[in-house]
Amino acid sequence: MIECQPVTRHIGAEVTGVDLREPLSDEEVAAIRQGLLDHLVLFFRDQEITDEQHLAFAERFGTLNEPPMKTSQSAIHVLDQKEPKGEGGDCWHSDNTFMKTPPMGSLLRAMVLPDVGGDTLWANMYLAYESLPASIQRLCDELEAEHDLTMSVTKAIRKGHKLDLAEMQKKWPPTRHPVVRVHPETGRRALFVNRSSTTRLTGLDDRENEALLPLLQDAVRSPEFQVRLTWRVGTLAFWDNRPSQHYAVADYTQRRTMHRVTINAPAEIDDGVPTGPRS
Repeated sequence: MIECQPVTRHIGAEVTGVDLREPLSDEEVAAIRQGLLDHLVLFFRDQEITDEQHLAFAERFGTLNEPPMKTSQSAIHVLDQKEPKGEGGDCWHSDNTFMKTPPMGSLLRAMVLPDVGGDTLWANMYLAYESLPASIQRLCDELEAEHDLTMSVTKAIRKGHKLDLAEMQKKWPPTRHPVVRVHPETGRRALFVNRSSTTRLTGLDDRENEALLPLLQDAVRSPEFQVRLTWRVGTLAFWDNRPSQHYAVADYTQRRTMHRVTINAPAEIDDGVPTGPRS
């Protein structure tokens, strides 16, 4: 029987009672989906699976999302690093918020790990929003923000990755999302700005942006909202990209290889990002 054991009070759970090498029943999918909604990120230990099994597991929860920086011939995005500092993962972010419809979630699997280091942290953005003063919450409920891939791609190019910035900007031009995202399944409000992609709050002038945007971006920093995972080979993390952010700790110089699959919500879930009225 599948069980989700919380790792912290507010975010993260370790899942037991499931073998990801085997096809999942509908009941198992429902249990994992509910665990994801309850805990935002799930950890599956000791799962020695193939890329094909990784993809099959992901597709039980949504449709495959095209990696913007393609690293393989499949939907598997390979993260293979020895000098990760400054490449972008070591910054609090949600995946691909520069897309018109950002992905619902990601499934990341450890393949090769350094002797020490390379942890990943996740943060609960429901609580980041709820930690704001009520007056700022009300203001944020009415605001939108611009998201742009230019910052993250420029970092990657600076680190030696061969990417065509102009072509990527053409394919994914800047887009707007509400500053406060209403989760389509839980109905809860989450702060939806990050330092990787959010460039400005629309409708505010430069000085207002200079005052408010950093405050919102830094709301993620409270340790009470966070969970930290120390990886082992065979660990898979599955997170809900909508109410969470994550941070890859760049404290290693040995090889670290991870395989990631990113998914969109299934068709029956309206996964747009409307602001929605305050209740």
